[in-house]
Amino acid sequence: MEDFSSFQEKVNIRFRDVSLLEQAFTHSSYVNEHRKTDREDNERLEFLGDAVLELGVSQYLYREFPEMAEGELTKLRASIVCEVSLVNFANDLNFQDLILLGKGEEMTGGRNRPALLADVFEAFIGAIYLDQGFDQVVEFLSNYVYPKIKSGAFSHAMDFKSQLQEHIQRDRNSRIEYEIVEERGPAHSREFIAHVSVQNETVGIGVGRTKKEAEQKAAQQALINQGALQ
Repeated sequence: MEDFSSFQEKVNIRFRDVSLLEQAFTHSSYVNEHRKTDREDNERLEFLGDAVLELGVSQYLYREFPEMAEGELTKLRASIVCEVSLVNFANDLNFQDLILLGKGEEMTGGRNRPALLADVFEAFIGAIYLDQGFDQVVEFLSNYVYPKIKSGAFSHAMDFKSQLQEHIQRDRNSRIEYEIVEERGPAHSREFIAHVSVQNETVGIGVGRTKKEAEQKAAQQALINQGALQ
């Protein structure tokens, strides 16, 4: 089991007030079983961290995707700060090893319960914010969250085809065409290869499990090739 000292070294954040870090990982069930201590649970930190995380992600998306419409930004942010994503972020850093739980919650598998892990991740963000400010939150997100966005982990929530349409028609009224040029693999594991062309010139190639995914990947590649995405 990891301790809070080695965890701070791993994430390269040294808390001024370690009790805030410990509080972020303290479930209400633990506090209920240790009433003689002055420990607080993480629920208030979770409330704060939820808002700080949304701001940190919103700021990044606003700057990273200048051509994305408000509706698409909202959809993408929702996919990043949803429970499933927060659990993945928490698991990447083995948060479950640090959570302080009551015996009953422990026995019923609370340490790996998705909602609990997501809450702890938000509480941890809140603890960073209170202890070291928003810049340190952004630094943490830059190391563990933003790279996943940049690598396309949330591309299922992004409409690259709409972005490409908007980008192309800003400069010229050109026709965009998508074509599935190849299907490969067995029926249970099919792969599609799509080309996207502008004025009969191929500008992007994408591979996906469905035709729609392949076309979205082709549009994403076209945007990258044209400098509209990093």
